[in-house]
Order: sequence, then C-alpha cells, then structure tokens
Amino acid sequence: MSRPLADSVATPQLDKAKLPIGGFARQRVAAIARNAFREAVRDRVLYNLVVFALLLIAGAIFLGELSGGQEAKILVDLGLSAILLFGVLIAIFVGVGLVYKELERRTLYAILSKPIGRGEFLLGKYLGLSLTLLVNVVVMGLGLSAAVVYVKRGWDPLVIHIWPAILLIYVELTILTAVAMLFSSFSSPALSALLSFFVFVIGHFNSDLKMLSQTSARTATSWIFAGLYYVLPNLMNYNAISGAAHGISPTPISLFTAVAYGAIYVSVLLAGATLIFRRKNLK
Repeated sequence: MSRPLADSVATPQLDKAKLPIGGFARQRVAAIARNAFREAVRDRVLYNLVVFALLLIAGAIFLGELSGGQEAKILVDLGLSAILLFGVLIAIFVGVGLVYKELERRTLYAILSKPIGRGEFLLGKYLGLSLTLLVNVVVMGLGLSAAVVYVKRGWDPLVIHIWPAILLIYVELTILTAVAMLFSSFSSPALSALLSFFVFVIGHFNSDLKMLSQTSARTATSWIFAGLYYVLPNLMNYNAISGAAHGISPTPISLFTAVAYGAIYVSVLLAGATLIFRRKNLK
C-alpha cells in the first residue's frame, strides 16, 4: 500500500520546471486521494451497505403497492432516508478509520517520510472518501430513480425532485466525514464514531438547542445549549426528504446557501483536524 502511494507522490519531482507554484502540493494531495478512494472501493463493507440500501429501496416498491396510490411518495421517502442512513454509516465508520488504519499498519510513517505535510495527508484522505461517498450516493440515487419510474410505469416528475435532495444529503455526508476525521485526529476509532454519531443526531435537533437556551434561565446550562447551537452543524438545512416526496424542491438560493455553509464548516473542521494532527506525537 505504501509503495505505490510513495511512488505516485514522488514522481512529480522529475518535472519541477514544468509545474507551477503549488503544483507539487496538488499532485501530492491528488495521489493520496486516489489511494484513499481505491482503498475504500476495495472495502467490502461499502459494497454490503450499498447493496443493502438498494435492496431496501426495492422493498419499498412492494410496500408502496399497498399504500393506495401513494406508492411513489412512500418510495421516495424511504429511499432517500435509506441513502442518508447508509451514507452516514459509510462517512462515520470509514472516516474514523482513515488515519487509524495507516497508523496501525505503520504505513503512515513511510508516507510522511516523503515530502508530504500532515495537512496534505488529511486533505487527500478526506477528498478520497468524499469521492467514494459521491459514487455511492449517485449509484443509490440512480437506483431510486429507476424504482420510481418502475412504480409509475413511466416518467414521473418526482424523479426531478429527488436529485436536489440527494445533493443536500451528499453535502451533509461531507460534513460528517470532516467531523469524523476531526475526532479521529485525537481519539480512538470507537469513541470517534460515537461522538460523530452524536453530532449527527444533535445536528438534526439544532433548533431545539436554541429554544432551550432561550427558554432556560441565564444559567450555565443555558450557555451550554447556546454554545452547542453555534458550534455544532445545523443539519436540518439539509433535510429535504419530505419535500422531495411531495414534489417540492429547495429553492436555488437555499441550495446555494446550504452548500456554502457546508463548504465553510468543512474548511474549519479540516483546519482544526490539521492543527491537532500536526501536534500529535506519532511515536
């Protein structure tokens, strides 16, 4: 594992004169991302999760036939929920192991012995898993679209409304991946997975934290709720499943806002993970 990566990272040094400033960093990050993507694709857990999600979508077809004309709505609701659920499992359980596996197999020392910064290593790993999630989400989205067409015996406008919801699900998964990598930079995989799952759950009740902070007296508890509200990601911004099932898509402005919020939040998380990882003693 370490030798192909090292070779792919070291190769650009032969063409220093042809690369612009910053080209080496991009080459190194791209090499690590490709390696992380190939490693994730070879992981049978991913295939099992995707196959199980597609089977769940297929099961929703038979469940929808019992709903008296609402089969497409039920199928979209259950299908998008399955994509979110299994995407979360991939993001968390694969994300927390990206760095730990390299440490456990001691391949991280060989990688970092090359002219590769720890920040570049984390960014490459993150991009590799994000690409893996993108492929999995698109595959499951195509399966859901085909299931809707099959149920309706032809084209249905609901197929169009599925994809904005899938885009928001993917952005949410990229945030959770960054959360998992942040926790894994200083904690064990089991604890990192647990904390990441807590962030996922609490992130979907973020508005309740604000309400609790406002209704509580000015005590330490209210300040804690307020702090959690502003620190934790507001994942309700990415909940478009119910609207998609009823043929409602987010507005372009809300889509842009959600994507921009996710990009900023991921950047902050990766910066924090890099800062912690740089100070970590790997011996």
